[in-house]
Amino acid sequence: MAATTLYILYNADGSVMGKLSYGYRKLTNKDKDKPTCAACDITHGGLSLDETPQWKAAKAQLLKGGAVKDVKQFHRDELDHETKEYVRSQGLQFPMVLARDEESGLRPVMKSDELAAFKGDPQTFLDKIREYLGPSQSNL
Repeated sequence: MAATTLYILYNADGSVMGKLSYGYRKLTNKDKDKPTCAACDITHGGLSLDETPQWKAAKAQLLKGGAVKDVKQFHRDELDHETKEYVRSQGLQFPMVLARDEESGLRPVMKSDELAAFKGDPQTFLDKIREYLGPSQSNL
């Protein structure tokens, strides 16, 4: 498998108003099985603007294995035209994880409900990504 770039796409906008809106949605969300942004929970622990140490460690493990060459994290309003059009044309819902490599192009890896199942745990997320990437990541 060619080296892959992972794209973690948040269900939030990166602007100041986007962050305030996300905070409001997060604080008023009553459905614990459907988080406001499961990707945000995995990488930032919810409302923090900084990545958690657990996420930084998981990301370092992904990059160390060689099958993942980069992990890019974007808010909805930060996507380039190609990625935005792909998400729209596939009818995908935010948040999600996409992958891109030279052989396969852009493709979905995890959808919103799959991310929600991790309950904000970067290690569980890492384990699932390893499973997706196959044997090349099993030694991490």
